[in-house]
Amino acid sequence: MIYEKQTINCRGRLLDLGSPVVMGILNLTPDSFFDGGKYANVEEAMRQVDKMVGEGAAIIDIGGMSSRPGAALVSEEEELRRVLPVVEAVAHHFPGVPLSVDTFRSEVARQSVAAGASIVNDIYAGRFDEKMYETVASLDVPYIMMHMQGSPNTMQLAPAYSNVVQEVLHFFIEKMGHLRNLGVKDIILDPGFGFGKTVAHNYELLNKLQVFRMTELPILAGISRKSMICKVLGVKPEKALNGTTALHMVALQQGARLLRVHDVKEAVEVVKLWKELEAVKQPLAT
Repeated sequence: MIYEKQTINCRGRLLDLGSPVVMGILNLTPDSFFDGGKYANVEEAMRQVDKMVGEGAAIIDIGGMSSRPGAALVSEEEELRRVLPVVEAVAHHFPGVPLSVDTFRSEVARQSVAAGASIVNDIYAGRFDEKMYETVASLDVPYIMMHMQGSPNTMQLAPAYSNVVQEVLHFFIEKMGHLRNLGVKDIILDPGFGFGKTVAHNYELLNKLQVFRMTELPILAGISRKSMICKVLGVKPEKALNGTTALHMVALQQGARLLRVHDVKEAVEVVKLWKELEAVKQPLAT
């Protein structure tokens, strides 16, 4: 029997993950792979947040640096300049919605939480900034740690694994121990689809996502419009919504509790359909 954690504490606000939730992506970057440059100021960002919340987003994930393959590293000052005004505005106008800051820098995490964020989402899982774990522990906020082989500059050059599922699982178990020792209470696992993985690696991870449930921690699936869809279908990210929707259902059936998405309405509909399927499940006759 697996006893998965059902709630996370977002600075005093409990978020129920007993049923899957949708995390809406807000990229404040000019070079993101799908929506780069769309939300270049606070007003445009706020309109997008209002849309995503209206469509059912339970979390808004705010990021100030692109992590697409080959993306340039921006300075900490520039990342803070992009992120902090939006975090402050969204926290003020949408006080009931948990905000996640997508950063691998401890100082950006610290200042963003002070500005109103209540979750830290780290694509490096603490490997970029040695102060990240102790910072998250001191902030007492949920921590999303993602697996990535290499860095955004190198991750897709020649990703290789003996067994991708086992290696990602072992990575998480090791990092979980460090975080627990520091007192981090709420941890979410992101296998890192597209981050240092081939198309085959991505589909193997998705097909065996349920393996990560043995950690008893919530699993986040970040599949939205990624190359694992585009390469198979032969489409650009702009045409990858249908493929995204199909794989979201698979992720839910494999145990994902959070879907990180560009298209909130469609993801919320997938969750509703998944719930209906779960509600009518009957045990097989013996």
